[in-house]
Order: sequence, then C-alpha cells, then structure tokens
Amino acid sequence: MTTPDLCVVDGATGAMGTEITLRLARRGLRVLAVARSTEDLEKLAAAEDLISPCVADIADDSAIETISARLDSPVRMALFAAGLPVRGSADTIPPGDLAVAVNIKVGGLVRLLHAVRDQFVDGSRFVTIAGSLGLEPGPLDAAPGTANAAVFNLMRQLSALYGPRGVTKHTIAPGPVDTPRLRAFIETEATETGRDPEQIWERYRAKTTLGRLPTLEEIGWIVETLLAPEAAVLHGSVINVDAGTRRGIS
Repeated sequence: MTTPDLCVVDGATGAMGTEITLRLARRGLRVLAVARSTEDLEKLAAAEDLISPCVADIADDSAIETISARLDSPVRMALFAAGLPVRGSADTIPPGDLAVAVNIKVGGLVRLLHAVRDQFVDGSRFVTIAGSLGLEPGPLDAAPGTANAAVFNLMRQLSALYGPRGVTKHTIAPGPVDTPRLRAFIETEATETGRDPEQIWERYRAKTTLGRLPTLEEIGWIVETLLAPEAAVLHGSVINVDAGTRRGIS
C-alpha cells in the first residue's frame, strides 16, 4: 500500500501551526491548512504549492463537514494546534470563558477527529499540541490549565480507542516557546510593570534546565519525527518538549 501523503493541520496560521505546515510541505507532503482567516491562509498557501487553504472555525460543528469534504485520500497525519484567546486566574476570568476554552481545545479536538477519522489507515497519526499548564498548573492560567488537563485525558481515551486499529495518538506538551506571541506578552508586561523586558525573559529561562526556551523549529522537528514508522512506539505518550521545565519524576 502506498504511504498516504496528505496531512491536515488545524490552527495552521498560528506561529506553531505555520512552522509545522511549512515543514510538512517542504518534506513533500500535501497539507490541508485549516484556520479561520482567509487572508492568513492565502498567505500561507502562497509560500508552498503543496499547501491548500481550508477556512473553518474549529469551535463550531460546521468545521467537521467543511474539513472532511476537502479530504481526497487517506490522511497520514492530522494535527491540532489551535490556540486559546482567553486568559486570567480563577479570580479574574469570566466563568463563561472556561467553557470557551474547553469548546476550542477539547470540542475542537473531537471535531477534527470526526472530520478525518474516515480517512485514517494503518500508520496514520493523530497529534495535538497541549500546553504544559495542563500538567503543572499555575495560579494565573485557569483556562489553559483546565482545558489542557482535559486534552491529556481525552488523548489517552483516544489512544485506547484507535490504537488497535493501527492509528497512533501523540500529545506534544511544550512549555513556553519563543514565539512572537510570547514576545508580545513580555513587552506588554514590561510596559504595565515598568520592568526591564530582559528581566522577564530571564524569569522564563530560569524555569528551564537548558537555559533557554524551545524554538518553533524544534517543535516542528518533533512533529516531523512522528512521521517515521518507528514513531508508532510513542503511541499514547505525552512528549515533553519544554527544555527541562518539568523536573518531577512521574
């Protein structure tokens, strides 16, 4: 049987999604890039001929049919990389924003699954990016901590459901990653607090044992590695790519 050459990336226009989408296309794989912004998708598709834009909102059930209608062959990898637009501690977050977070990260993951599952074959990969706050929650991140904890649970369920069919499930858990979004957060914090941005960067770096944050290129490399046949042995696991942020033995 010929190895499928089609990948699906939801959240394709975010910093991490863009890196992954471009990396897969440059490897010679066709990529269906899913996101909400037509303009951003067109820019991404213009960068590589093998990228096809698919405008869909993964927070809405209509995305299932929109994505599935674009699949014309078995899916080698489907990856969920949608980010969250909500922030705040349990003291400050509007309670309804917790539902928004779960709808995107958990409901969106299931919507992507429903869109691609009929095109899974033996050796297909289903991958999600789940923030490490779901494993080690902080006091100021109620939405990502709660939603990502649910993602880890859901992916374990899916590994038991799909593993016997030869479809492997992989959860990638980066800590903070050096992205334009994080840099913007740091600049905002520096402006609001009057602190030197370098001091804020050092706070992030100090949490790692590598002495620096992971890069987008390194996250993309991890995803690309999962295409190898030998990566099936990582089925059901959580792959920590956090430069040594997590130090507990568990």
